[in-house]
Amino acid sequence: MANTIHVDVVSAEESIFSGEARFVALPGEAGELGVYPRHTPLITRIKPGSVRIEMADGSEEFVFVAGGILEVQPDCVTVLSDTAVRGKDLDDEKANASKAAAEEALKNAKSELDLARAQSELTIMTAQIAALRKFRQKR
Repeated sequence: MANTIHVDVVSAEESIFSGEARFVALPGEAGELGVYPRHTPLITRIKPGSVRIEMADGSEEFVFVAGGILEVQPDCVTVLSDTAVRGKDLDDEKANASKAAAEEALKNAKSELDLARAQSELTIMTAQIAALRKFRQKR
């Protein structure tokens, strides 16, 4: 019986993380999801936030995802997200600037579509800033 599970976090551009883990925590649509090895198969959507990967050696990796799809098999977890950023690559200034731009776009929205886009971007940037703070505290 293996005490690790293979984890892949993939963005539209590249593989962000691939490795063995003891535990994975992610932002499910209905709340935080925890996945251990031999988990029941599952496919669900995830919200913007942090994927926390507890490595086999006890260290942790964080990956910010802007929402996406989670697939769980007993021996493998796959996270597919348009945007995924390693915790160590998150950038305070860029995140805050993007959040401010989204807030501005929200104020100036001329149509339902503009409004929806701005709200989505704001949600993602707010989650990214929260993920960044969480990541910084762990260091």
